[in-house]
Amino acid sequence: MNFNKILIGLLAIMSITILSACGEDESGKYAPDPQLETEVENFEYTNQDGETVSLEDLKGNYWVGTFIFTNCETVCPPMTANMSKVQSEAKEKDIDLRFVAFSVDPANDDPEDLKEYGNQFNADFSNWDFLTGYNQKEIESFAANSFKTLVAKVDGYDQVNHGISFFLVSPEGTVLNMFSGTDQEEFGQITDYVEYYKKD
Repeated sequence: MNFNKILIGLLAIMSITILSACGEDESGKYAPDPQLETEVENFEYTNQDGETVSLEDLKGNYWVGTFIFTNCETVCPPMTANMSKVQSEAKEKDIDLRFVAFSVDPANDDPEDLKEYGNQFNADFSNWDFLTGYNQKEIESFAANSFKTLVAKVDGYDQVNHGISFFLVSPEGTVLNMFSGTDQEEFGQITDYVEYYKKD
């Protein structure tokens, strides 16, 4: 139980840090966050349609990644609803942007569950993949190494502790910026960042 409280405390600290993560350079241009700029590890996972999606498939596109699970009753539903808003905004602005939601509870989230979950939020699966097909240790390591974010399932509990960020990734697979997945002022800037990077 103490370990669970520690993880929750870490998440609280991380959520505060997120608020200052999306900066601009001195000239007013949007700038990558130097504390992020990690390379996403190679992966081949399974999406909601049972198809394999790899990092290589995403190369050449800006994409937004996040971490959720279908049995989550707290932050995941609003985060996924907000991601749906970003997807709609990208379509309205005619911005080519892909979306990836990694399940943090792969033992319980199979492709069918993820498809049903995505449908609840009107996800357009043509450019939004909900991924599973790995074990718990793999997703915890992948999240930490690729996105510097916490994913931890505590033994004896159904809950999975995870960050609430949306991560903007470059066409080369570099994490550029992170945005709060629950703060309209932050996630509402994602398409602006992509538009800026595409002009640069």
